[in-house]
Amino acid sequence: MLVILDWDGTVCNSQSRIVSCMQRAADRAELSVPSAEAVENIIGLGLPEATSVLFPVATAAQRRQLRDLYSQEWLAARGEPLPLFDGVRATLDGLLGAGHRLAVATGKSRRGLNREFEEHGIGGIFTASRCADETASKPDPRMLKELLQETGCPVGEAVMVGDTVYDLEMAASMEMAAVGVSYGAHHPDRLKECKPSAVIDHFSELLEWPPLVS
Repeated sequence: MLVILDWDGTVCNSQSRIVSCMQRAADRAELSVPSAEAVENIIGLGLPEATSVLFPVATAAQRRQLRDLYSQEWLAARGEPLPLFDGVRATLDGLLGAGHRLAVATGKSRRGLNREFEEHGIGGIFTASRCADETASKPDPRMLKELLQETGCPVGEAVMVGDTVYDLEMAASMEMAAVGVSYGAHHPDRLKECKPSAVIDHFSELLEWPPLVS
């Protein structure tokens, strides 16, 4: 199967940094500082879509400024690479060893994803990837369609794995199998409302999900 992974909140433990960077950016832009819960709700969206949800009454100029400030805050916070969740490396190796292919579908920018690929030394294991700044943002399924086209994989032989309803809604609109992870940005109850094939509590449980068992 083609295992398509969300990045932030699914593979990479970046949730707290996203929240703190957005809050600092809002403060610098002299906008109302959003709560941690509000920022967690937009994790997974592309940055333009995320700022529109967080600040619906802000002007286009204010949102552009906010996006620039958020990028500045993110770069300034890069003292150490963000950690991958426990078990991610071993699980990815296990999936590859079982003959599965890996891809990434993320709300990150291409520059940001490539940077983290390099920091963790794992970019080469992914057959393909799509970022929000080079296609439509989640929950639009366009990035999934493009990944299937690039890899030549039928929709019935792919699964989307993510921590937000945007990931699961994207897959559902294509009738693609989906697995939610409970440890990320969105509460498991929200994920279950999207009727995924499974909701797992640890990334390594992917190796036990029946369609991926070799």
